Amino acid sequence: MTQTLPVDPHLWLEDVTGEPALAWVRERNAETRKVLDAEPAFAATRDRLLEILDSKEKIPQVTRRGDWLYNLWQDEKNPRGLWRRTTLAQFRLATPAWETVLDLDALGKAEGENWVWGGATVFGPEYRRALVELSRGGADAVVVREFDTVDKRFVEGGFALPEAKSSIGWESDTDTVFVGTDFGPGSMTDSGYPRIIKRWKRGQPLAQATTVFEAQQADVGAWIAVDRTPGYERTTVTRAIDFYRSEQFLLQGSQLVKLPKPEDAQASFWHTHAFIELRSDWAVGGRTWPRGSLLVADAAAFVAGRAQWQALFTPTPTRSLAGFSATKSRLVLNVLDNVASRLEEWTPGAAGWARRELKAPHPGSLSVQPLHDDLIRDDPLAEQMLLGYTDFLTPDSLMLATAGSDTLETLKSRPRFFDSAGMRVEQRFATSRDGTRVPYFVVWPKGATADGRNPTLLYGYGGFEVSMQPYYSGGWGSAWLERGGVYVMANIRGGGEFGPAWHQAAVKRDKQKSYDDFAAIAEDLIAAKITNPQQLGIMGGSNGGLLVGAVMLQRPELFGAVVCQVPLLDMRRYHTLLAGASWMAEYGNPEDPGDWAALARYSPYQNVKPGVALPALLLITSTRDDRVHPGHARKMAARLRENGYSPMYYENIEGGHGGAADNAQRADMSALEFAFLWRNLARR
Repeated sequence: MTQTLPVDPHLWLEDVTGEPALAWVRERNAETRKVLDAEPAFAATRDRLLEILDSKEKIPQVTRRGDWLYNLWQDEKNPRGLWRRTTLAQFRLATPAWETVLDLDALGKAEGENWVWGGATVFGPEYRRALVELSRGGADAVVVREFDTVDKRFVEGGFALPEAKSSIGWESDTDTVFVGTDFGPGSMTDSGYPRIIKRWKRGQPLAQATTVFEAQQADVGAWIAVDRTPGYERTTVTRAIDFYRSEQFLLQGSQLVKLPKPEDAQASFWHTHAFIELRSDWAVGGRTWPRGSLLVADAAAFVAGRAQWQALFTPTPTRSLAGFSATKSRLVLNVLDNVASRLEEWTPGAAGWARRELKAPHPGSLSVQPLHDDLIRDDPLAEQMLLGYTDFLTPDSLMLATAGSDTLETLKSRPRFFDSAGMRVEQRFATSRDGTRVPYFVVWPKGATADGRNPTLLYGYGGFEVSMQPYYSGGWGSAWLERGGVYVMANIRGGGEFGPAWHQAAVKRDKQKSYDDFAAIAEDLIAAKITNPQQLGIMGGSNGGLLVGAVMLQRPELFGAVVCQVPLLDMRRYHTLLAGASWMAEYGNPEDPGDWAALARYSPYQNVKPGVALPALLLITSTRDDRVHPGHARKMAARLRENGYSPMYYENIEGGHGGAADNAQRADMSALEFAFLWRNLARR
C-alpha cells in the first residue's frame, strides 16, 4: 500500500548545494559561532584538542602489505595525510623511519581538490599496484585511480573511475578487476550502492566490461570478494537483500553456486573450513543452533549442502561474539563478556578443534589484527598478531602477540593526555520500562561525589548491532573529565553488546525500546544523585542522533542539553534520502501503515510541538555527508525555529558522515560541542 506524503515546507533544505539552502546554512552557522566562539574556554579547548589529535606520540594504525606496514598519518604539517610505510623492525623502534608513498596535501594542492583518503586495495604478494580511493571532502563517494607503490605515481592509462559509491578489487592478476559502480541509469540500487558487478580488463572501455552478477533494484547492493590463497582460491559474490539478509554465491568459472545458508546468516571461508555466523536460531542436521553462534564445517561439504556443523561459540545471557580472525594455523575469537573483551584461540586438528584462552589485559576493549599473509610462501609473520587494548582511563597500547603463546611485546603506547589520578569507572544497571536490566558505564572525575550536582554527559547509539565499548579519549579526558564532568556510556538495546537478541529486541516496530532504555539510564543517574535534570546532557551521532532527538522530545524534563550529530530525524522520508533505503531493516518502511504507526510515535521531525520546555539543543552535520542527508538536521532546525525554539546549528562544509575532513576541523567541531555543553550544564 502506497501512502501519499504530506507536502513538506522544508523540502528545499534537501537541496545540498543549492544557494538558498547554503545561504540558510551560512546564516545558522554564523549565529552559532557568534555565541560559542565567545565562550571563555572555547579557544583553549580547541587548541588542546588539536594538540592531542596532531600528537606525534599517537599510535600509527598500520596494515601489513608484504614487507611493509602502511599507515595514513595526519598532523599539523600534513592535515589531509601522508600515505606512508615502514618495516616491522622499524615499527618496533621508538621513532621509526617512515617512507612517504603519497602526499594527500600535495596532491590536493596540485590538482585543486580537497582530497580525503578513502583507502587502497593493493595486489599481492608483490603489493606494487594499488587501487587508490580519494574522496572529495570526506564523502562516501570516491574517485578511484590505479597507483604504483614502487614508482610512487598514478599509472598512466590505468584503471580509473569517476566519483561514485563504487566497489572495485583485483581478480587473479593486475590486468583484471571486478567493479561495481554507476554504469548509468538503473545500475545503482534504491540505496545508492552498486547493483551490478562486472569484470573489467585493462585497456577495455568500461562500457564493454562483462556483467558477472546483478542484484535487484530494491536490494542494498552487490559486492564481490576474491580469496587468492594458493590451493584455496575462491570468489564470493554477495547480494545484500537488506542490511541483515543476503544471498551468497561462489563464482566458479561463469557459474554461480548459491551457498546453503539462512538469509540472515553470514558465511565465510578459511582454508578447508566454512563458517556460519547466526542471527536467528537455525534448525539443521537434527538440532537447533541458537542465534549468535559461530559454526564450523568442512568447506567442500558446506558448498555441496551436506555439512556437519559444530559450534566454536554459543552465546550466553552475558557473552556474545564480537568478531573473529585467523593466523596461519589458528582462529582467534573476540568475545564480549559483560561488555569487556576476552580472546579465545581455536586450533583445528585430527581430533577436532582445541580451545585456549589467550591471556590479555582485562577488563576493557581488545582488538585483534593478524599479520599473516596467505600469499607469501613461508611467511615469517604467519602466527603474529597485533593486539590493541584500551579502557576509559588507560591509554591505548599496541602489542605484538604470537598465536599459541601468552607472551605480549608492547610496541606502542599512547601517552596520558589527561591526569586520571583519582578518577574511577563503575558499571551500573538501570531497569527499563519493560523490566529489562540495561548496563551502562560511569566515568567519575577526581573528587566527584553523588551530590546531585555533577555536570554529566550521557552518550548512546543503540542500533545496527553496534556495541559501545570502553575507550580512551584524550579529548574527553582533558575537555570534560578534568574539568569535573561525569561521562556515561549507555549499552542500550539495539546495540550488539549481548549479541543478535539484544539488537533484535529494539528494531522496526520495537525501536522504542532503545529510547526507553536510554531514558531509564537518565532516570537512574538522577535517582542515584549522580546528577540532576538541569545538568544532564545527552549526545549521539547518526542513529545515535535519532536516539537523542527522539528522547529529547519524549522526555524533555530529564535533560538540560542535547548534542545531536549527523542525525536521522525525518523518519517519514528517511528511506528516500541517500542511503536511507538500506536501513529499512532497522527502522521499518514508512510506506507500510503498521511500520509508520510505530515510526510516527518517535520520529523527531514529526513530533515537534510548540509550548514545550525543551532542553538546549545543538545540531551538528556536514554538507558532504552523502550517507545521512544533512537535510535531516536542517529541516529539524527549521521546524523548531518555526515553533518558537532557538536551537543552535552548525554544518561543516566538508567532512562526510564523520563530520570533519582533518584534525583542525575535528578539533573545532568538538570544541563547539564542549563549549555548548559547559555553557548549559556547568555547576551553578
